[in-house]
Amino acid sequence: MKLAILDLGTNTFHLLIAEVQSNKTFKILFRTRAVVKLGKGGFGKKKIADEPFKKGIKAILHFNQYIKKSGVDKVFAFATSAIRSSTNGKEFIKKVNDETGITIKIISGDEEAELIYYGIRQCIPLDKNPVLIMDIGGGSTEFIIADQNKIFWKQSFNIGAARLLEQFHPSDPIRKKEITNIEKYLDYTLQPLYKAIRKYPVSKLIGASGSFETLAEMIAYRFHSRYMLRSKSSYLFNPHEYRKAHAWLMKSTLNMRMKSKGLIKIRVDMIVLSSVCTNYVLKKFNIKEMVLSKYALKEGALWKVLHK
Repeated sequence: MKLAILDLGTNTFHLLIAEVQSNKTFKILFRTRAVVKLGKGGFGKKKIADEPFKKGIKAILHFNQYIKKSGVDKVFAFATSAIRSSTNGKEFIKKVNDETGITIKIISGDEEAELIYYGIRQCIPLDKNPVLIMDIGGGSTEFIIADQNKIFWKQSFNIGAARLLEQFHPSDPIRKKEITNIEKYLDYTLQPLYKAIRKYPVSKLIGASGSFETLAEMIAYRFHSRYMLRSKSSYLFNPHEYRKAHAWLMKSTLNMRMKSKGLIKIRVDMIVLSSVCTNYVLKKFNIKEMVLSKYALKEGALWKVLHK
């Protein structure tokens, strides 16, 4: 049987097609993504703006061609922050269903965090020690505290990189005062996370896909080889290398980032705020070890479809 998973995020839509065996294992046959920036210009109004709306529909129509050509038996589509928090999110879902027959399920922040955990668990060997999982999206950021067997605590916060960008409008390059203001906002917003970490202490941060993958790519070009991550599904960050990359980002202009190797164009505007948030978490909770997982929501959704 062939299954397709659609992960409809705020910045990027992802398609994953997998072949499933009778023992519930799977082989990924194809994956692709489309940049839609669904939240652009719409966070304050809680509405998907006209241009991103059209771009999102176009991306799914394009994905549907792959789905048909691949002979997919079932499609599972999941919508996250931008669609669930928009007044016209249901209109978007209806439009997709009318044009493709694909049914999109809006998932809550808690469900999103759960699926991210299932994805991470297939990629990173967890043990009995709780770890902090962080997935920085465009509209929301999910935090999960978990071990190899269970989730102890999870919550989704509306502090995605695109949402923060629209809220704070940082200078180019970002100023120290602006970083301080963002960190104060995080202090206030992430109070539930502080309480959870006091109850379940952690020493390792696992960053799921997206921004963390971009940071790893930047580090690969700067300190190692451009091919370093090609055959890997995870990567252990060197703290010194991360600090160097973060320091450069804090001083960089948009033009510098556009020219930087390993930094894909869809993230040049958001990677600064993503790194501000990441660095804040590392400092605030005195975390010494950080790992990238290339697996996240879509791989977790596939696992849940097969096992639950």
